[in-house]
Amino acid sequence: MTAVEIEAAAHAAGLQPLPAGASSRFAVYLDLLLKWNAKLNLTAIREPESILQRHFLECIFAAQQLPPEIRTLLDFGSGGGFPGIPIAIIRPDIQVTLGESQGKKAAFLREAVRTLGLPNASVHGGRVETLGLDFDAVALRAVDKMQEACREAFSKVKPEGYFLLFTTKNFLETMTAALPGIVWTASLPLPHSDQRILIIGRKSIDVPRGTEKT
Repeated sequence: MTAVEIEAAAHAAGLQPLPAGASSRFAVYLDLLLKWNAKLNLTAIREPESILQRHFLECIFAAQQLPPEIRTLLDFGSGGGFPGIPIAIIRPDIQVTLGESQGKKAAFLREAVRTLGLPNASVHGGRVETLGLDFDAVALRAVDKMQEACREAFSKVKPEGYFLLFTTKNFLETMTAALPGIVWTASLPLPHSDQRILIIGRKSIDVPRGTEKT
């Protein structure tokens, strides 16, 4: 799939124009993903067009919704790099950490970061709990044991930081209930889907009893 075809698909999906060179990076990313997917099963979706529609466009959409003040983001359970790599491509001003505990998938992510030339992306090849950092934003998409993962990811969000969660309308109430410390501010339909949504919230600050926020 060519960069021109990717650019056209993004336009057809109603997305904002991609930054210069982004579509070429996505074309390289797609080729790399298809090559490694045969060995690692990075995604159950095998057709280039479906990968573009289901993975790339959804993640590009998410990247374009991120508030401008975000400077650091953790992709929790990155797997094949979704949504972290597309966010790094679209938002070079954000330092993206790709958290992946499975060694072979982490190796793929390192190769992708190197091949795509993404100075604003790095890979944490281990459990996220071992990271001694908090982030302006944390994103989760298609992670195993999602409710448990959400609770673990919550601890990595800075106070008043952002939480991005890819889910479906059917699971919206369940997922938001699992994160009582997040004030949800947006629920956005993802491109080419009636069910899949992106929800965005902010981590609340605990106020000591007897005090008020100023």
